[in-house]
Amino acid sequence: MKQSITLGKVTRIIGISGFLETTKSLFTGKLGKEDFRNFLRKVIVPLASIVLFFGLWHLGAKTLFNIEAEYRINKALEEQGPEAAAQVEACIASGDISCQPNTLPSPSQVWDSYKTLLDDHYAISADKVAFKEKTAALNAQRIANGEAPIVYTGRPSFVDQILTSLKTVFAGFLLAFLIAVPIGIVIGLSKTLRSSVNWIIQIFKPVSPVVWLLLVFMIVKTLTKNSNADNAFIISFISVGLCSMWATLVNTAMGVSSVDKDYINVAKVLKLGPVQKIFKVILPSSLPLIFTGLRITLSVAWMVLIAIELLAQSPGLGSFVWEEFQNGAVDSNSKIIVAMFVIGLIGFLLDRIMLTIQKMISFNKND
Repeated sequence: MKQSITLGKVTRIIGISGFLETTKSLFTGKLGKEDFRNFLRKVIVPLASIVLFFGLWHLGAKTLFNIEAEYRINKALEEQGPEAAAQVEACIASGDISCQPNTLPSPSQVWDSYKTLLDDHYAISADKVAFKEKTAALNAQRIANGEAPIVYTGRPSFVDQILTSLKTVFAGFLLAFLIAVPIGIVIGLSKTLRSSVNWIIQIFKPVSPVVWLLLVFMIVKTLTKNSNADNAFIISFISVGLCSMWATLVNTAMGVSSVDKDYINVAKVLKLGPVQKIFKVILPSSLPLIFTGLRITLSVAWMVLIAIELLAQSPGLGSFVWEEFQNGAVDSNSKIIVAMFVIGLIGFLLDRIMLTIQKMISFNKND
């Protein structure tokens, strides 16, 4: 029973509970004629769209492959003659990696790159364990002598970079929360204050993450000149927080300012102090709108993170994508598309988690 309840919660969070329930009804013979249209909409059409997507992707990749291959053969024919063109054509047909056209990879190539990245992660993890075991005695001695331990400095795996990106985005999200919610509450409580600072919000809200990154870089670089802090991480998460906090700020102020006046009057009758009024009346009434802002903030944070990591040279998915692009290897394009799918999937899951939390605190339990 506990396992089924957990599975049901998971399917609701990721948004496939309706799909699974409809499919179950079909195979158990409980699907009536009136539900057949819903079955087509929830099961057949999504599956058909997936097949169509991968089919078009495969055809597009094959077409681009043929165009690039033909271009290389013709170029060899014009510059070196028929014999060189025949050699290029034979090399491409043989599947030799050294002469394959570097263009849009097919779904199967992307899947192969995914497995390669996973195998690479396992190999690097094994190296880390071996390194830790090898240096355990030496590090224990160094720590006893007051010296810093020797740390593993090898390249991070793809999974390590995913975890680094998640760490950065959650740090940025927390910063956005700590800045936006208190300021939004203060602004929401005063019409005069809302009018006086509205211009700041409207000007800074659309500023590009690149600009925020440069501003944060200037400040952090000055403040950490004599520090051993991880500047790349600090710059990244602060930039993410400043870029993404505006939706929470605006929604919090809107939620606080739109609290039902009857609730405020009840607080006056009960003679609640300012702090009690905020925590017992205003915040509970504003929570649904605040969480809507937080949901948008988390989505924006994850979206701008990749560009910020790329520019800040911070380890993570952004730097991974840029390094593969610069690398230009035959499987680099496939690895970039693997990262694209991972970025999209994680963004989707983060959004579903925030939506679930939002529904849990919503007054409307029918949502």
